[in-house]
Amino acid sequence: MKIIVDWMPSMLKALLTTVSYALLVWGLSFPLALPVALMRISRSPIGLATKVYINLMRGTPLLLQLMFIYFGLPYVGIAFQREYAALLAFVLNYTAYLAEILRGGIQSIDKGQIEAAKILGLTKLQTFIKIIMPQVIRNVLPSLANEAATLIKDTSLVYILGISELLKTGRNAVNTLSSLIPFVLVAALYLILISATNLLFDQIEKRYSYY
Repeated sequence: MKIIVDWMPSMLKALLTTVSYALLVWGLSFPLALPVALMRISRSPIGLATKVYINLMRGTPLLLQLMFIYFGLPYVGIAFQREYAALLAFVLNYTAYLAEILRGGIQSIDKGQIEAAKILGLTKLQTFIKIIMPQVIRNVLPSLANEAATLIKDTSLVYILGISELLKTGRNAVNTLSSLIPFVLVAALYLILISATNLLFDQIEKRYSYY
């Protein structure tokens, strides 16, 4: 019990870092993912370029992308502070994944609904916002929930840049105390955080269940 009491402030501070990164990455990646998904659907050259970008992000490890941006780019004169390097790598990576999820959701919508919207006099923008997107969100919510949970766990990768997040703090505590209790505490905090995330997406799914 004394171990938990002594290390809890450090754990909570690291937890705040983990949550902050996850929220910031999601808040930036999700809005970017929609235009990227639409560009990916396009048959113009920009569609091909977007496909290359998505395949690159999905085809290489996030850890490698973190190391390339922070340790590799300075060789060509581009340097970022570690916090910004981590944020850039995560946003580029998760934008690609979320864009593919949204693309699949958009292309799954029956084309007949678009034709029906035209008959009703809706513009393309009105059709997209009022007809297509609510159904897309409903269809892809399970995938989005999975990505959100994965993002929370992936934040542990920022340790490679020397950023003190939850897992790194737990590992430091284990090395200092020669005890596995800090790892148990870290696991409990991750479980609580991901359970809360899943509960949030369950509520959102109920909100969209009428579509």
